[in-house]
Amino acid sequence: MTSRTRVVVHTAPGLSNGEAAERLAADGPNIVAAPPRRGVLARVARQLADPLVALLLIAGAVTAFLRDLPDTVIIVLVVTVNTVIGVFQEVRADAAIAALDQLAAPNTRVVRDGHDQIVPAADLVRGDHVRLEAGDVVPADLELTEAQRATFDESSLTGESVPVHRGVAETAGAGVVLTSGRAAGTVVRTGAASALGRVAELVARTRPGPTPLQRRIAALGRILGLTAVAVSGVVFALGLLAGQPLVRMAITAVSLVVAAVPESLPAVVTLALALGARRMAGTRAIPRRLHAVETLGSVTVIASDKTGTLTENRMTVQQAVTADGSRYTVAGIGYDPTGEITGPDGVVAIVPADLRDLARGGLLCNDAGLLPPVGERTRWTAVGDPMEAALLAFAGRCGLDQAADPAAAPRVAEHPFDQTRRRMTTVHHLASGGFLTVVKGAPESVLDAGTDTGLLTAAGDLAADGLRVLAIATAVSADPPDPEDPPALYAAGLVGIGDPLRATARETAEEFARSGVRLLLITGDHPGTAAAIGTQLGLLGPGDAVARGDTGPLTGEQIADARVYARTQPEQKLDIIAALQARGEVVAMTGDGVNDAPALRRADIGVAMGSGTEVARQAAELVLLDDNLATVAKAIGEGRRIYDNIRRFLRYAMSGGVAELIVMLAGPLLGMPLALLPAQLLWINLLTHGVPGVALGAEPADADVLRRPPRSPQESVLGAGLLRDILVGGTVVAAVTLIAGVTADAMELPWQSVMFLVLGLAQLGVALAVRARPTAETSRNWSLIGAVVVCVILQLAGVLAGPLQDLLGTEPLTAATILVCCGIAVIPGLALRLADRRHTTRSVRPVPPGPDALST
Repeated sequence: MTSRTRVVVHTAPGLSNGEAAERLAADGPNIVAAPPRRGVLARVARQLADPLVALLLIAGAVTAFLRDLPDTVIIVLVVTVNTVIGVFQEVRADAAIAALDQLAAPNTRVVRDGHDQIVPAADLVRGDHVRLEAGDVVPADLELTEAQRATFDESSLTGESVPVHRGVAETAGAGVVLTSGRAAGTVVRTGAASALGRVAELVARTRPGPTPLQRRIAALGRILGLTAVAVSGVVFALGLLAGQPLVRMAITAVSLVVAAVPESLPAVVTLALALGARRMAGTRAIPRRLHAVETLGSVTVIASDKTGTLTENRMTVQQAVTADGSRYTVAGIGYDPTGEITGPDGVVAIVPADLRDLARGGLLCNDAGLLPPVGERTRWTAVGDPMEAALLAFAGRCGLDQAADPAAAPRVAEHPFDQTRRRMTTVHHLASGGFLTVVKGAPESVLDAGTDTGLLTAAGDLAADGLRVLAIATAVSADPPDPEDPPALYAAGLVGIGDPLRATARETAEEFARSGVRLLLITGDHPGTAAAIGTQLGLLGPGDAVARGDTGPLTGEQIADARVYARTQPEQKLDIIAALQARGEVVAMTGDGVNDAPALRRADIGVAMGSGTEVARQAAELVLLDDNLATVAKAIGEGRRIYDNIRRFLRYAMSGGVAELIVMLAGPLLGMPLALLPAQLLWINLLTHGVPGVALGAEPADADVLRRPPRSPQESVLGAGLLRDILVGGTVVAAVTLIAGVTADAMELPWQSVMFLVLGLAQLGVALAVRARPTAETSRNWSLIGAVVVCVILQLAGVLAGPLQDLLGTEPLTAATILVCCGIAVIPGLALRLADRRHTTRSVRPVPPGPDALST
């Protein structure tokens, strides 16, 4: 294929170097300002401000003052580990603005003092005259002064997947790419005032709020703190009234606070999130913030970009209509020139002559190219305009050769595409003699309104399906024609070009529906294209409207009712997400362009495509390496698993805390002034809240994890019956402990040691009772079983080993007494397990897939 090169001579001298230096000093460099960075101390203070951590710090200060070294060490260790991990994750998550520099060309060609110069893009100023070649990134907002067949890829700013033609006096925004032709323009805006800078400002002002889990844990911390302090105060007062020493009761009260508060909760949450992050990474989803892992499990709405997320972001001919009105469906992957064609009579084995003529016209009137897979390039790649590349792939699917056929009919003249005529004309010399004229462009510019009415109607139908429609017409003449005034043309047909849905997109939408998650489509693309994609996904039904961002501000009613949004700007995406969040939704936003970055940052969780812009990846909390939205469905299941395991830990740990509070409160009423010594409380707390509690964070997912609706964002972490289960479990454990103590006292046995042993073993039994039930797809959590076995041995050692007896203040028990204590201690765990089994027989009605389910 030959190409014509035009020499463009610049007449504008541009600025002088002196003028440029003055303006640079006045306006500042053409860069996006980096956000202020928080210092290490500020980050640490933010971590320590968590209510649960603050309560532990207070308890640690009291224990240190009372010289209770073991408990002080435990508290400091937990707080330190949690703070270090939190600060590390925060540092990694604060790089969104810095990535904007990756989009700016490091150097650019500018005319100064009448000569071309290469200068850093950061040194550009208003009034500079910039020259661009195909493939260049626009370094600042330009008002075009020259444009030779100039098309710009604006998808990173607007979400529009089709390159846009720009002419003289039009504006090209910073960050877009010149995909074909050449252009020159005058800089009108730089730095923060440019299109790229405005997006950066949106990202800078948009700070993610706390995740649903963080809000729930913070509320829980406040409740636990007040409750534990109040009850410990009562125990302190009762002990003093019973004649116990002041210092002992002070240590007891503090120990009871530590025992009642699950101080290993931060460690459990961190471990569960870290394990979840590792499992997500195995499915090619990389979390950039640990809390993002759990947030996915709470998502109620997924607001998805179209280009590159639900679609392939590769233009392809999907429909073709020949001159006689026959319509063909073209299948294939991306720009691969192989694929199947289906006609009115089924799959086409031999391509009809009129369809080959249509494809040949698109092949000849074409300046693009296709590169085959080689080395690291794993798929066919377009060179030049993606729509022209789609015509080359279509020609290949019709059996034509992108090199041989143009060589057999070399181009001898052309009239390039222009916005006025909206068509391109090429003239080719035929080997058989004569000349072939090919015209390609908008149907109304190429077809004759009088004779081609059928094709014009078909063009309207294709456009209604969301496709970009090109008409192709040809003429044969004996003498070389004037390409600006070709001879009478005969229509060859139409091609409908679109960015097709990913093969898994519909299935993914149905998977979200089964999970009770509502999928929305938000795009900057044309409303017709958005409607077609929405209909194919099942988001739109008959009569459903597309909300348009180009007709004015979106109203609250539109946001509440719409499933598909078109022509949206970055600011409007923020408005949509904010409105959804105000209604109590937990919103995940997916995208890959610069225009998506503010929304990715504003959403409860931003999900970026791995092949997208660096800005989007830095603004997001989750990056999909495979660019597959179906991976998000798997990640949602992982997030729900993590939340379930956190609730399992809370049920286990808080049941033990409730039991200890009840035992310490009821003991004096049953004739036991101090049911347990402070050292005994701390030992039980160390064993039960330690390794077994953390091991609960690794429990497998429930079988129905993706067949139940998400939890309400307003629901407390103790909601959905968990608080009831905690109180019942704690009461049962306390009851068997008190009964064992009273019975041992009546039998003149060491009642305090009996209560110590039963209370610790019963809590470990609850850990086994609340674990998940393995399915055929999951394995048993052997780490939990091993942790419980080790802790049972250590608990028994507390009444059998001499050194521990001295440390804990226990007395030795006979083998028979120990066996009876073990028998009593298993009662709470068995009772809870049986109760849960009856409870789980109630099935959760899955949401059926399909358009009706997708609109629920």
